[in-house]
Amino acid sequence: MKRGIIFCLLVCPLCLMAQDSIALRGFWQRYSRSPRMVAPDTAWTNAEARRDAKRVRLVYNVDFDSYFDNREYKDKGSMPTDRVQMPQTIFSFRLSPTVGVRINDRVGGSHSLIAGVRYTQPLGGNWRDAKVIPTAYYHFQSKGVNLQLGAIPYENRILSMPDWLQYDSLVYARPNIQGALISYQDRRGFVEFMCDWRGSQSMERREMFRLLVDGQYQYKWFFVGGLAHLNHTAGSADPEIHAYESLYDDLNLGGHVGFDFTRMTSLDSLTVKATYICGIARDREREVEFHPQGVLVELYANWWFLGVKNTTYIGDNLQPLRWSDNGGSPIGALMCQGDPFYQATFYNRTDLFAYFYRSAYVNCYFSWNLHYDNVCRRLQNQQQLIVRFSLDGLYRQPDRNLRGLFDK
Repeated sequence: MKRGIIFCLLVCPLCLMAQDSIALRGFWQRYSRSPRMVAPDTAWTNAEARRDAKRVRLVYNVDFDSYFDNREYKDKGSMPTDRVQMPQTIFSFRLSPTVGVRINDRVGGSHSLIAGVRYTQPLGGNWRDAKVIPTAYYHFQSKGVNLQLGAIPYENRILSMPDWLQYDSLVYARPNIQGALISYQDRRGFVEFMCDWRGSQSMERREMFRLLVDGQYQYKWFFVGGLAHLNHTAGSADPEIHAYESLYDDLNLGGHVGFDFTRMTSLDSLTVKATYICGIARDREREVEFHPQGVLVELYANWWFLGVKNTTYIGDNLQPLRWSDNGGSPIGALMCQGDPFYQATFYNRTDLFAYFYRSAYVNCYFSWNLHYDNVCRRLQNQQQLIVRFSLDGLYRQPDRNLRGLFDK
């Protein structure tokens, strides 16, 4: 008994002296029941929490887009299959406020959670014509790597999608990627993957999605790249309608080479690019399959506030399933997301544009676009007046001009 009392008298002071020691901190927490004894660890945890809180930052942005798009197109004949384009005028604005939080981790990365809305209002319409689309996504960024999951703005892509894959009307109507956007970029080039879940299957809606991976590598004035694209359209959940709905696949591959002559001239930009396109368009139920291919040549030049972009396509119809039967009606834009002009085997587009104002947060330009195809066999024209404002441009890249719609 005496030996136990003497042992306690000797050991307890030593334990009290060592309670703040890092080596004995875990031991003390495990065996001590006194709240006073765990106070040092609680204080240490609170200090860590305060340091973590300092890494949390509120982020916000406001984007505004206004687009006037007047299309003076004409059809070849009265049959639906004679129609390449339709004349119309699109005049709307889109307001896109977002707010979120950003946390910088201890290894140099950042984690952001962003939420907002995309409010689109056709001018000349009323509240019933307005369209509100939610934006909400998680964004991880570290050393050139970007991972974004959720409803993501299309302008977060490194480059806009080419016209033969993304019609400009869809740029206006569907401003968000529904799914994932993953990319890596450095000074030599980039690679990017996109999953856009365009349709969630329901009784009224077909299941639709598209996958795209693209990239580019540049060495001095020479660059090379390519893409792979899959667009899939399945049936709806309604068994009565589903029996008449076919399954469609549209697979495209493209490889390009180009030259950037900007540094060799006094122009602000001068590039030439040639792309070879091939693909498979398949109707599974009817066992119909097409293998289109073609060549696309692009020229882009910009000097001060003036610019020109010329695109020439020669090859097969890149949208052979556009007029396929879809339970009594053509599959149309449900399947074919590219510009309808690429139904032609020869198509030339010339964009003549001028910037009214261009800075880190505003991009305003007028573009006069001339179209010629061998289906209508006549010159058609389109006028676009497009304004884009981004508050984020003031802080993120104040030394670079804001990229406008369609990468102009």
